[in-house]
Amino acid sequence: MQNNQVKGLRKLRLEYAAVPVGLIVLWELAAVAQLVDQRFVPAPHRVVQTLYVWIAGDGAGGAGPYVGTWLTAVGASTMRVMVGFLVAALAGTALGLLIGWFRAPRVLFQPLIDLLRPIPITAWVPFTVVIFGIKPAASISLIALGSFFSIALNATAGAVNTPSVLVSAARMLGTTEKKILWKVVFPSALPSIITGLRVGLALAWVLVIVSEMVAVKSGLGFSLWDAYYFGRMDVIIAAMVSVGTLGFISDKLLMVAAKPVERWAPGLS
Repeated sequence: MQNNQVKGLRKLRLEYAAVPVGLIVLWELAAVAQLVDQRFVPAPHRVVQTLYVWIAGDGAGGAGPYVGTWLTAVGASTMRVMVGFLVAALAGTALGLLIGWFRAPRVLFQPLIDLLRPIPITAWVPFTVVIFGIKPAASISLIALGSFFSIALNATAGAVNTPSVLVSAARMLGTTEKKILWKVVFPSALPSIITGLRVGLALAWVLVIVSEMVAVKSGLGFSLWDAYYFGRMDVIIAAMVSVGTLGFISDKLLMVAAKPVERWAPGLS
């Protein structure tokens, strides 16, 4: 029985990989057959070679100034994502629960959030650069701001949709409103909060690239933008693959940390 489960799990994983692998094979065949211009769309094997040189520091692959600098760039970007996301997660979850449960915070903050949410994050770049300068704090602030809204909105929705029967039962037992927020509303809202965190984390990886293009001089976003000026499409794609992989890994780590929440939402993963 256990062997059958293992085989089924392996089969499922292979099915998940079918489309990505198929697209890569088609991409490689198109490049080899010269159906695409490799100056603009380099073949996968060339991207892999560039990524190896970028990581390992072996200059034979012709990565130029990108030889051996991948870990430094990844470390800088990851630090900014984690700090910005943590700030957004704490602020967004707390404020979202308060807005969803108490009238006063909803009246005070909901209109402001609804007003600021549609503004593109790039519109805030000049202000962050003026305030923080060309420094990591500028990138972190943009990441935190951009991730905040989705986290707050999902936390609010989770609080609003708390089953009334649970709230009524807590009140009948004499539980105060503050304790109800922590003991009843928060657990009930957890699946929605986790969804918001996943969206916010994905946005954080998007925003780190945007912010590093203009607000700092290091990280994967800066490397991508620098490669654009030199026409290094292989480095650009390698940076894109790196960000996608890091985002995928961080999302899976978040889901592992949120595993206990499956008691409330079995289909969350």
